[in-house]
Amino acid sequence: MAFAGTRLIAVADGMGGAPAGEVASEIVISALAPVEQLTAGQAPRDALVAALRTASQRIAEVTRADPQTQGMGSTVTAMLLHGTSLTIAHIGDSRGYLLRDGVLRQVTRDDTFVQELVDHGGLTPEEARRHPQRSLVTRAVQGVPIDPATTVLRVTPDDRLLLCSDGLSDVVEDELIGQVLGTYPDREGCARQLVKLAHQAGAPDNVTLVVADVAETG
Repeated sequence: MAFAGTRLIAVADGMGGAPAGEVASEIVISALAPVEQLTAGQAPRDALVAALRTASQRIAEVTRADPQTQGMGSTVTAMLLHGTSLTIAHIGDSRGYLLRDGVLRQVTRDDTFVQELVDHGGLTPEEARRHPQRSLVTRAVQGVPIDPATTVLRVTPDDRLLLCSDGLSDVVEDELIGQVLGTYPDREGCARQLVKLAHQAGAPDNVTLVVADVAETG
């Protein structure tokens, strides 16, 4: 599931098997959507964290009511623009990228088993990409108290943002993702090309993504 507003973008990738995973991702996006209407008195980070905690509580309520949904959850990466600041909230292995002046940078850290191995020197990033347990997520919005990773970046006009599920990032190299983001000015055309590349690379999962451009920061 994805959300694309004028200030808020988000991607949530459900876990737990269909339809439970789909329900979880829908809950996450529905909890985040009102953050698009951030008021002057609200702190962006607080609003995003509160929304994700609300989503986790709702998932807990659903799983208590329906045992067949036990274990469902969702990854999430959300970005909220406020002036020249971009606040990012993240849980799981969906990713956020920033393209600036032709240089692509991943601005989230995967909450996965293999990323922990990379961090401790047990795997190289290239080995992690091919590891059979690369999709083993260590954190998710899953009906328990959560504390999402958050960060704030300064953005400038013409920055391009990408949020994507692991259906893209697991099978398409960052270098190629950056090339596409820098080659296709039209956001919809860019998104279609990224999805096409993921399918051509044999993406075993659904591919969910949002491409957004920072048009003004006032």
